[in-house]
This record gives sequence, C-alpha cells and structure tokens, in this order.
Amino acid sequence: MEYIIIIISAVFVNNVLLAQFLGVCPFFGASNKVETALGMAGAVTFVMTMATLITWLLYYYVLAPLHIEFMQTVSFILIIAALVQLVEIILKKISPSLFRALGIFLPLMATNCAIVGVAILVVTKEFSFGGAAHMLNLPESIAFAVANAIGFGLALVIFAGLREQLDMSDVPKAFKGVPIALVTAGILSLAFMGFAGLV
Repeated sequence: MEYIIIIISAVFVNNVLLAQFLGVCPFFGASNKVETALGMAGAVTFVMTMATLITWLLYYYVLAPLHIEFMQTVSFILIIAALVQLVEIILKKISPSLFRALGIFLPLMATNCAIVGVAILVVTKEFSFGGAAHMLNLPESIAFAVANAIGFGLALVIFAGLREQLDMSDVPKAFKGVPIALVTAGILSLAFMGFAGLV
C-alpha cells in the first residue's frame, strides 16, 4: 500500500513540475514537440532513478557514518553530472537527431533542480504513511524517484501535445509563442492541483 501512495503522490498530487515547480527550464525548452518531450522524459527517468540509487547509498553508507552530511549537495550534483554525461554519450551514439533536438537542455539536466531535489528529498524528508513518519528505505526511494520521473514525463508530454495543438490553432497575435505557453502551463498546473485530495 505504501508504494501505491508513493506513486500516486509523486505522479499526480505532488507532481515535481506542476505542483512543486522544479525543473521548469526543460519543461518550457524541450516541450515544442511530443517526440522531443518523450526523449527528455526518458533521459530524466534514467538520470533521476540512477542518481537516487547512488546518492541514497552514498548518503547512508559514506556521508552519514563519517558525519559529513553537509557535503550531500556537492556530491549529489557531481554524481548527477556524471550520469548526464553518460546519457549524452549514449544519445549521441544511438539517436543523433534526438541529441540535437534536446540541444542545451540535455547538459542542463546536470543542474536540473527536479533531479537534485528528488535526490535530496529522499534522504532528508520524513514521509508519513498511516500516521507514522519515517525515512524512505532504498526500494521506496527508487519507487519515489521513478514515480517523480513519470510525473515529470507525463507533464512534459501533455504540455508538448498542447503546444503542438496551439501551433495549429488561431491564437491572437499578442498571445502567440511564450505568452500562450505560460497561460497553458498555468492552467495545466491548476488541473493537476485538482488531484490534491487523493492522498
């Protein structure tokens, strides 16, 4: 039951993009086309999941025993940067067109606050299930990271689809481009806030 609560909460109720507003840069930058959004969602899923796994192990088996928890942010960013480099190398070999489409937003994933935020939340925030608060264990942490990545991808793909439809619609000249994208993002965020009563 705890895993279901973690997943529903991370994907819908506390969506990392639309409720917590973390990772907004790739949300606007890599959402012009659904294909690009799917590629970014896949890259974020891989990096967020692997980063959470490695940073959880690093925190509980190295930083906490040595009482150097203050190094968590720096060490987490270094791990995430290395994972992003790995994704860049793989994408450049496997899908050069997607690599070019993602452009500058791919290396910016190294400092994507959604990825860093999830890694830090997993080791610092107490989660409450059935009235008892506790820190997430490793399997729960990975479920939390995957669910947040799915929520990120879901928001990104929905927004990309809406932007593609808006490009084909008759939008007033003053609202074309960024203004209508901001209005649409705000409405999408309000729609996701409707899930707040689920958990």
